[in-house]
Amino acid sequence: MSEWWTYRLSDFLLFAPRTYYRLFELYNADIWPAQIAALALGVAIVVLLYRGGAGASRGIAAILAAGWLWVAWAFHLERYATINWAAVYFAAGFAVQALLLVWTGVLRGGLRFQAPSGIPGRIGLGVFLFALVMQPLIGPLLGRAWTHAELFGLAPDPTAVATLGALLLANRTRWLLLAIPLLWCAISGATLWTMGAPDWFVSPVLAAAPIGVALWKRS
Repeated sequence: MSEWWTYRLSDFLLFAPRTYYRLFELYNADIWPAQIAALALGVAIVVLLYRGGAGASRGIAAILAAGWLWVAWAFHLERYATINWAAVYFAAGFAVQALLLVWTGVLRGGLRFQAPSGIPGRIGLGVFLFALVMQPLIGPLLGRAWTHAELFGLAPDPTAVATLGALLLANRTRWLLLAIPLLWCAISGATLWTMGAPDWFVSPVLAAAPIGVALWKRS
């Protein structure tokens, strides 16, 4: 039996990288044309940001919550759990985030989103737009098939990153709402790094920006 210090992180990976990306391919095929609806909802968030008002803020929180709940069920529980037992716990975390967004932003109206103003707002909008438009293109740009694309509201990484960006556009920093998206970015980055994926750093780096901005706004 090998000594524990001879193991590498990749030795504990429960699936091959090919299996992981194949999962996205099958998932995207199964849910088509949900991708169109997800992109439309992402654009709707931007429109609501510039419209402003309590109703628009509740609409943004509801869209974000719907994305987290969909990913919890349709991706983590129904698909990712077939290759990774930990996905059941990921699904629970995503469901909790959805409930927090509904409670704080929809029912209590405690989130007031506004059009970007100043550096924090511009960074927040930039992070959100990156998750919505650019993050789905990263895989294909690195040579993976377009069928592996990960979209906001349907896949965990862009959903978490987009939520972090949107929360920077709220009237105040809500650390409770930031915690699960930040944790997911760390988990995803570690998983992709263990897989040897060249884009492993994307979500953790994007998550670092909201942390810095949130601390800056607090000071």
